[in-house]
Parts: sequence; structure tokens; C-alpha cells
Amino acid sequence: MKRQEAIQMLVNKAQLLQEIPKRSDFSGDEVCFIKQKLGPWPRALEAAGLKEPPAVSAQEKSRLKREKRRLALKQLKKASDSSEKTG
Repeated sequence: MKRQEAIQMLVNKAQLLQEIPKRSDFSGDEVCFIKQKLGPWPRALEAAGLKEPPAVSAQEKSRLKREKRRLALKQLKKASDSSEKTG
């Protein structure tokens, strides 16, 4: 039930302001309550339906970055090995 209260606080403020609410639109206690029930501010806005979730999750971005780095290192090693053979 408390989760729904936090969502309602965000939705009500958005309707009042006619824009997506910022942390500064709430008191410190309200921000703490919202973040406690819904998580970090961007996730809270997503839970309230005020913001679209990212197309690619942070975990997926991290995985893609690691894969890209791994491939770059592999190519670098391959280039280094072939230059040693010709040199």
C-alpha cells in the first residue's frame, strides 16, 4: 500500500505542475519516502508511469561494453601477434 502512496504522490505532483516532477518539487521527507518505496528517482518516475524506461537496461549496456572491449583486445592481440611474425 505504501508503494501506491508514493506513486500517487508523484502522479498528483505531475498533474499539479503539468510536467514531470523533480526531487526539488518535494520536501526532503517526501523524497526519502518515495525513494524508499520506489528506488532511485528515475525508477520511481518509471513506476509512476511518468517516464519511459530506457530501451536498453543498464545491465545490458554494461554487458555490451564488456563484449566490445573484449573484441577490441582480441583484435589488438591478433594484430600484435601478426606483426611479431613478420618482424
